[in-house]
Amino acid sequence: MQSAALDKLRQQVATLKQQAEQFDKAKLFSKNRYMQAQPSLFDRAVFSTKSMNLVDYVIEIEDEIASLPPSDHRHAYTYALERIASQVQAVFNVIKSTPIWVKENKSHYKPRAKQPIYKQAVQKIMQSSHELYDELKQNHEFERRLVLMIEERKLQMEKASPAQAQKLNQEILTTHARLGRCRKAISATEDKIQQVEKQHLR
Repeated sequence: MQSAALDKLRQQVATLKQQAEQFDKAKLFSKNRYMQAQPSLFDRAVFSTKSMNLVDYVIEIEDEIASLPPSDHRHAYTYALERIASQVQAVFNVIKSTPIWVKENKSHYKPRAKQPIYKQAVQKIMQSSHELYDELKQNHEFERRLVLMIEERKLQMEKASPAQAQKLNQEILTTHARLGRCRKAISATEDKIQQVEKQHLR
């Protein structure tokens, strides 16, 4: 069952890669000074890649799928899959916005627009506060699961042999690192919510 689901995910990512290649070839950010000034298309909490090419992010997704933990490590496997799903959605959101960027490039010659065209485009790409609250809720759920995993391993260590204790300790350290990344993601999402709500209040 899991193998079939993984195969379907790989097919979806292969399609996403083709769409990302078409997006990059169209050079839709090339005339946009705001986008050209950005070091990265996505927040570091979502991708570790820093690039203005969508294909580079899809390659990171492929690497994440290739290095999925074994499915019998249920918590780690589920957490990794959920992260991949959020990455796929993030890339899809940019591709979905293609008409906005096409329109932005065509309208670039108009000097007296009431609001800079790039701002309109960026605002349309930005997640709504509703989506961000969903993301925050999901990140808090990841945090809760990771804390539980750490507590479970600590309890297991009390009855473990020295060899098992060493293995459990390594798992605790790894989970702590994931928890750190998750909490960074929570902070980043909270910052985004504040920015979006400030814009709505203007």
